[in-house]
Amino acid sequence: MVDVSPREAEVLALLGDHLSNAEISARLFISVRTVETHVSSLLRKLEVPDRRALAQRAPEAAGGGAAPQAPVLPAPLTSFVGRVSERAELSELIRAHRQVSAVGSGGVGKTRLALAVASQAGGDYPDGVWFVDLVPVADPDMIAAAVAVALGLGEQPGQDMTQSVLAALADHQALLVLDNCEHVLDGVAVFLERLLAACPAVTVLATSRARLMVPFERVYPVPPLSLGVDGESDAVALFMQRAAAVGWPLDPPLRDQVASICERLDGMALAIELAAARYPMLGLDGITAALSHPLRMLTGGARTDDRHRSVRATLDWSHALLEPADRALLRRVSVFVAPFTTSAAAEVAETEEGIVADGLARLAEQSLLVVRAFPGGTEYRALEPIRQYGTERLAEAGELVESRHRHLRWCLATAADLAVVRADWRARFDPVADELRAALSWAADRPEQRMDAYHLARQLAEMAFIRHLVGESQLRYEQAAALAVEPAAEASMLRHAAAVAGCRMRGDDMHRLWQAAAQAARRAGDTAGAASDLATAATNTYRFWSRFELLPPPEESIALICEARELAGDDPAAQAAVALAEAGVLSDAFGAAQGPPDNAVPETIARAEWAVTLARRTRDPLAEAAALDALTGAQCWAGETFTSAATARRRVALLSSLPAAPANTHELLDALGNATEASLGAGDLPAARRLARQIADHPLLVEVGHRATSWLLVADALAGNTDDVLAGSVRFLDAWQRAGSPARSVLGPAAAGVAMIHGLRDDQEAQSVWTAVLKQLGVSHEQVYGYGAVFDAMLLLHRGQAPEALERMAPEPGDVWKSVTWVWLHWYVALRAEAAVLAGGPGARDHLAEARTVVAGNVVAEAMVQRAEALLDGDQQALLAAAGTFDAAGCRYQSARTLVFAGGGHAQRGAAKLGDLGLAPMVPCPLQITST
Repeated sequence: MVDVSPREAEVLALLGDHLSNAEISARLFISVRTVETHVSSLLRKLEVPDRRALAQRAPEAAGGGAAPQAPVLPAPLTSFVGRVSERAELSELIRAHRQVSAVGSGGVGKTRLALAVASQAGGDYPDGVWFVDLVPVADPDMIAAAVAVALGLGEQPGQDMTQSVLAALADHQALLVLDNCEHVLDGVAVFLERLLAACPAVTVLATSRARLMVPFERVYPVPPLSLGVDGESDAVALFMQRAAAVGWPLDPPLRDQVASICERLDGMALAIELAAARYPMLGLDGITAALSHPLRMLTGGARTDDRHRSVRATLDWSHALLEPADRALLRRVSVFVAPFTTSAAAEVAETEEGIVADGLARLAEQSLLVVRAFPGGTEYRALEPIRQYGTERLAEAGELVESRHRHLRWCLATAADLAVVRADWRARFDPVADELRAALSWAADRPEQRMDAYHLARQLAEMAFIRHLVGESQLRYEQAAALAVEPAAEASMLRHAAAVAGCRMRGDDMHRLWQAAAQAARRAGDTAGAASDLATAATNTYRFWSRFELLPPPEESIALICEARELAGDDPAAQAAVALAEAGVLSDAFGAAQGPPDNAVPETIARAEWAVTLARRTRDPLAEAAALDALTGAQCWAGETFTSAATARRRVALLSSLPAAPANTHELLDALGNATEASLGAGDLPAARRLARQIADHPLLVEVGHRATSWLLVADALAGNTDDVLAGSVRFLDAWQRAGSPARSVLGPAAAGVAMIHGLRDDQEAQSVWTAVLKQLGVSHEQVYGYGAVFDAMLLLHRGQAPEALERMAPEPGDVWKSVTWVWLHWYVALRAEAAVLAGGPGARDHLAEARTVVAGNVVAEAMVQRAEALLDGDQQALLAAAGTFDAAGCRYQSARTLVFAGGGHAQRGAAKLGDLGLAPMVPCPLQITST
């Protein structure tokens, strides 16, 4: 039994559910780095090469926290024989060089050697050894995705998968084994150049039939197994072990005859495996006679590699010894690029399942297939040289196209079955995903299969989105658009692709795709649809301006609106889209960076209300939600804080019951964020936390914990929920660093809130870390005058530095209104009034009077103003009433602080509550009441 710790057992169980490292991290409240450590440990303990094998082992370990030790390898389940010198040489190379390619012909034993070396070197790489089988990868652009699956990564919105892999491995000391690179050499070369440049502690061991031709590559030619003399050699040892494994051990005196066979087979590992599997039926004399057959010489042709001819000859010989039905089965199952089941093979071979099961068993007995049993069933797999051989035989028999077509038909049926999402959906999707991709790659290049390819691309796009493979989802939607026969279908797929690009935070892609959809709609004769697409493209440049790498100039957006207006006619949906664009672009309802410095607020309100009216007439919840977003912004600019919050919540309610399609998800996440901000601005902390929790727990954001936890951290910081801030900040910082520490100012409020909490705890070291993060995120006007001023003032007031707090908030709210209006106005005004009171300035009463008017209706801000006035008046009862209000509003820190101000026994209770929150004592202020 293997010693698997309780935490490792938890990780293993979640691997069985096909969760990524980030998803496991969020479930177990540990860092992604800790998950990686546990996964690496499990790979070593259970002696498996990759996460898929771990997932299959999860049910075995579910009961007792331990699992049996039998290895699960992407090769025959047999021991590794010999190659002592080769292992030593290759091990030394990967210690000395960052990229080593083990090169040799098919069947020489590259994969087994690489796995043995990687397993032996595991202790040299603290962050693990990761194995990636590239056989199922048909598209060179999917190399990074295959590596990400092995590493347990999902995609970071705003990054392509290669960037996500590079960010995850940037500071890791790990060994990455890329197996079977030869058919995607160009993709591997591009990926490795970026990987080696960005990840200085990562070493890559690749296996390939040809060198990769990348900088820093060191090539290791994998030799055949040693032949030796007097029957002592690795080749002989392999034959003897494999013969014994099938129940026919050989006596030592027969070694010379075995050595002769191995010499005929040029020491090629696969050829020896196949020959040894025939020993029970043929004996050594029969094998010797068969290998002397002229068939061996007929396979040379134009091939220049003598060693490869020996494998080909052995395959020909093994193939010739099969019954005709088994030959047909072997060549037909060669269309599978990934492990397959008996039922799948039966459909592709068009044979009864019982007959196929018998045939697969016979092929496995002859080492022509690898069989792997696990709790979920039994899988078969052909090693790559055998699969390629079977494909050649298919072509020779004239069955290749028909077999591929049946495989495609099976993939379409499998995809249709996966359209129903159940609890075990991931466990059903992951094993067949590569198969679906391979079928699509074949069909997309054949004009006669275009319609099937279109359907499969669309289905893969939908499934990839459900699986949170958003980069692939966008790719497949765009591929489906290119395969669509009808322009209307093309436009539909491009709109879906644009929505996924929005989920990925790819504004530039969104803009391109909406305009492409408009072009397709015009070709389809749908001018109204084209108008909506153009208007949406214009709207999004302002609505989602922060997601663009290169913002289009305002003139371009205005031109799109003019064109959309001309095409819209009297179509209600098109008119609604144009009205929203006018509100967002012409009146800057969204407060975009490229918008004018000041809004004509009445005009913005009027345009936004008209957009909502038109959108509601369409009965399209997405159109109405987008218009409500504009209205929320317009109401915010008008200072209608509570109306704005109500509108934002209305938008969330409108979207909450919609299915998790790309456009719905994109709109809902944006709505949740806006509603959280609006609730914070209105002082409704419980509502803000509920909404922020929905964002933090959304499955699409699990890989971007910094974005997922951002507003929850703000809400908890304002409430004084210290433990929650400390726990959430681990996920934020971990994810932000894995994403490459992007300089996104939208994350600033979270970083400032965490820094403030550490300041309140008097943890200067942690505070400096988060202050540095805040600087890296970039300085914005909102940081200077909005959230930065609010969090700085709270900390300064806690430390008794009221004059400094007042100086920090010196600007009048009206002078910095765009920086404070949306979320921070009430907090800014209330804290400014309190600072004025505590600083003892002559205008304190005026500050209080002004603040009461501004914050009226905001429970938390009103209590802050009430507390400041009570301090000025020395009114202990008013202070205690304010403390009760803070408690009811979920603002524990302000409640404790108010009790300290109330003096006497109340102050002791307040100090104890601050201690319970893990915060440092407050510095006494002159206005603090000193008696009960």
